[in-house]
Amino acid sequence: MTEEGNFQPQTPVDIDDGPRQGAPRVGSLSVTKDDEVHFMSSFLDFERPIAELEGKIKELKHLGDAENGDVDVNIGDELTTLESKADQLLRQTYSNLTAWQKTQVARHPSRPHFSDIVSDLIEDFTPLAGDRAFAEDKAILGGLGRFRGRSVMVIGNEKGSDTESRLAHNFGMARPEGYRKAVRHLRLADRFGLPVITLIDTTGAYPGMGAEERGQAEAIARSIDVCLDIGVPMVSAIVGEGGSGGAIALAAGNKVLMFEHAVYSVISPEGCASILWKEADKAQDAAEAMGITAQHLIKLGVVDEIVPEPVGGAHRDPHSAITNLGDMIDKALQELVGEERGVLREQRRRKFLEMGRAMDA
Repeated sequence: MTEEGNFQPQTPVDIDDGPRQGAPRVGSLSVTKDDEVHFMSSFLDFERPIAELEGKIKELKHLGDAENGDVDVNIGDELTTLESKADQLLRQTYSNLTAWQKTQVARHPSRPHFSDIVSDLIEDFTPLAGDRAFAEDKAILGGLGRFRGRSVMVIGNEKGSDTESRLAHNFGMARPEGYRKAVRHLRLADRFGLPVITLIDTTGAYPGMGAEERGQAEAIARSIDVCLDIGVPMVSAIVGEGGSGGAIALAAGNKVLMFEHAVYSVISPEGCASILWKEADKAQDAAEAMGITAQHLIKLGVVDEIVPEPVGGAHRDPHSAITNLGDMIDKALQELVGEERGVLREQRRRKFLEMGRAMDA
């Protein structure tokens, strides 16, 4: 139970709650009989065949290490064969992911989070805390910094990387004070003519009793309104989950980018399944029906660009994924910087007003 009612955020499963050091490559864990379960838990359900191959590869490498590095020729040949099979299987698997599998990838605990992205892309980052009305909400972070030589305001969801930080950041689910803090940052950026970068990764706004009492819906609506009203360039990126109004509150930008294996929807697949079929285990069907993937949403014009991820997802090579994201953000900002305030505001409003509008045949 939390201080705001009986809703308790579900703890992500299959995670390593130990300290996260630069989001290491998931498949790089060593395998012995003692830690086999730990190794397998780093892989998603559909990655089990890949996990088994990488486990065998680790065992052979350990065998070679035990022999002081003198790897037998036969072992070396087998290693090469297994590595080739693992790479081929990884590429094949990730080129044919279902919407539900992409949802699992988007929720992977080792995907780059707000703090990782800011650490890699933003220089001289200075966090700004509090909504100046009620409290500080750590589910949404923001502040000033320099992105590739340009002063910017950065705002985004932070889920946390271990049990302690996840609880501190409330699993990325913001309360009203979080959105009001975002509004304060947006207005500050507008006042000083600073481009805004938002990074979205949340299952949705926090549904606790206290949050509702303090005006959760109004806070989200106000954040969307200010996003549409500011006269500076705004680039939004869906980097993990983009869930419900809690996501759109930070995603009403001139350009909306989305990681290749991220998801963006009005409700989670589990929530949709429980409403339509009264069964949460219909989540896979719901994910397919809602069209929550980047590949589907770009066709509808909901997102503007898809940010490519490394083979196997951003969690396998966070640095490369973040670099790709930085390149796309830089490209988007170059297209927007220099436009007049009125033009930026009108383009942003028109973009969202046209979504879902019926077209004459």
